Amino acid sequence: MTDTAAAPPEVTTARKSRLHLALRKPGFLVGATIIGMSILFAVMPGIFAPYDPNFIDYTAVRQAPSWEHPFGTDMLGRDSLSRVIHAYTVNMQMAVLATVFALTIGVTVGALVGYYRGVADMIFGRVVDAIITFPFLVLVIAVVAVLGPGLINMYIAITVVGWVYYARLMRAEVIAQMGNDYASAGIVMGYSDRRIIFRHLLPNAITPVVVYWMTDMALAILLGSSLGYLGLGAQPPQAEWGVLIAEGRNFITTAWWLSLMPGIAIVLTGLGFSLIGDGLADLLRPRG
Repeated sequence: MTDTAAAPPEVTTARKSRLHLALRKPGFLVGATIIGMSILFAVMPGIFAPYDPNFIDYTAVRQAPSWEHPFGTDMLGRDSLSRVIHAYTVNMQMAVLATVFALTIGVTVGALVGYYRGVADMIFGRVVDAIITFPFLVLVIAVVAVLGPGLINMYIAITVVGWVYYARLMRAEVIAQMGNDYASAGIVMGYSDRRIIFRHLLPNAITPVVVYWMTDMALAILLGSSLGYLGLGAQPPQAEWGVLIAEGRNFITTAWWLSLMPGIAIVLTGLGFSLIGDGLADLLRPRG
């Protein structure tokens, strides 16, 4: 008996219809467009930024938005648009690196705990209770305070705290999938535990986790920007949205654009990830 079989024509047709339905949703298309542009800005900022983000021009200090500087300039005469665009590299990196390790660890632990249950499940439950008792941001700040400010330590802190949320979701999905006939059939046929978990249960249980991941990327950008604002994340003169907002807070009444423009970038990027998550939820939701 083979592991997999070709999908029936009706299943393939249903998948195609779901994809067409998702692509026709305005929200999904808007989200995909926003994230697509964000990725372009992050990968090739030099193509879109009109100036060097760190070029200092004391003759153009805190100039209001104009044709020459659409987002104005900062307290050192640096072009704000160029700094906001170059910040995409750091903030999109945050969205990925601050979540991918938590995702990997959480999915693995959740799948194993959901499959074996028993003592491992009891220990996991106590660990989850201990972590989620405290606010997420407070724990992350505490870990960063111990390790020291910087992006790498921020990624470590978010991973240390964030994996439990992925693990808890994956555990619940694996337990639900264990009630299906294919899981029982795999056990009866003598398949190894690793084969059942990672080749049968995990692919069928991963959908809600992927949808949650999209939302978590938006939260990671917001969290990373918050830590940058507090001086615990990216450090000046590196262009990062939280750092840019912090630099402009003392000039909010005279140079409002310094904090407003990176704030808009945060909102738009977070909205893009949220809209893609909603679209994926509709695309991957089981149909009766």
